[in-house]
Amino acid sequence: MANFSLGDHPHVDLCDLMKLEGWVESGAMAKIMIAEGHVTVNGAVETRKRCKIIAGQTVEFDGNSVTVTA
Repeated sequence: MANFSLGDHPHVDLCDLMKLEGWVESGAMAKIMIAEGHVTVNGAVETRKRCKIIAGQTVEFDGNSVTVTA
């Protein structure tokens, strides 16, 4: 499982996190995958494209997993 650091930011949008992690080629593709229910946050399906992901949450998509850290 990988980690993603928020740095000085309080959160990261779910669609942006997927793009930054290289899981999708574009923000548009991330939004489609989220809307279709292919992404989970802390084990629950998340369909909000701009869901604010904060430290301590784990995001999973297509066999990939990342835990967000402060």
